[in-house]
Amino acid sequence: MSEVREKVSEVLAEAKKVIFGQDRLLDSLVAALVCDGHLLIEGMPGLGKTLSVSVMSKLCDLSFQRIQFTPDLLPSDLVGTMIYSQEREEFTTKFGPIFTQLLLADEINRSPAKVQSALLEAMAEKQVTIGENTHGLSSPFVVLATQNPIEQEGTYPLPEAQMDRFMMKVYVDYPDKEAEKKIITLDAHPLANLNPLLSTDDLLEMKELVSKIYVDDKVQDFIVNLVHATRPGTPEFFPEYAGVIMAGASPRASIWLYRLGQFNAFMNGKDFVSPEDILQIAPSVLGHRVLLTYEAAIDQVNPREIVVEIAKKLM
Repeated sequence: MSEVREKVSEVLAEAKKVIFGQDRLLDSLVAALVCDGHLLIEGMPGLGKTLSVSVMSKLCDLSFQRIQFTPDLLPSDLVGTMIYSQEREEFTTKFGPIFTQLLLADEINRSPAKVQSALLEAMAEKQVTIGENTHGLSSPFVVLATQNPIEQEGTYPLPEAQMDRFMMKVYVDYPDKEAEKKIITLDAHPLANLNPLLSTDDLLEMKELVSKIYVDDKVQDFIVNLVHATRPGTPEFFPEYAGVIMAGASPRASIWLYRLGQFNAFMNGKDFVSPEDILQIAPSVLGHRVLLTYEAAIDQVNPREIVVEIAKKLM
């Protein structure tokens, strides 16, 4: 077990030689690869979101495709289409860039809803339908989507159903002065010197080990109570949030809190999950799933902070 953990730590150490000041993002990328979950990364342009994903795909030796989402992108540009061959007098399937292990959906909220919804089947079912045929996707298949803050011009907010498909939403902030000083001296082609350190087999082995981490009944109750406490109308819901929370998290949130709690415990060298492991990832798992009332949104209430408050009350 410690051997695989050391390999992952080595991958993170190598990545941090190229990506400065974004440690939380890199940790979340590894969690997404091991837990086979999709990641939504939000931040202003130029903060290293795309580079982080490229670095991780190189270090983990995964097939990688990048799609720049634009207002004129079509669903067929993403999943592929049927092409008629006059020579053979038959239709053949032209597969799109979604047929990869690591898909970077860059600036996902700059494309219209039709394209965003084309990702739904792939993210949920790990398969794509082209024409009358359904094609399975490779394993692992992880969508790492970047988006600009929705206040920016030319952005389309993601629908709630698609937001719920993402395991976590990670916010990327500006680096501190020390990190930025390292960024300006960075080599022009940082990916050229990187060599693969993890294989697909290593990731699958780690996934197996993480799934064996013990989760006590009390911790399972804590996870379920936490998710229920975000839903108005349940016995666990705290009355003080009645005018703040409009809708709570789905059962998917419980599943990801459970799996990511196991991942956190594994990375911390433990063989059991503690409530602290859950608290650590609760804002990223629940923050984008808790819908605020119009009044709370106007008052700029942060759902991530509310989630932490609720979790601490339940602990």
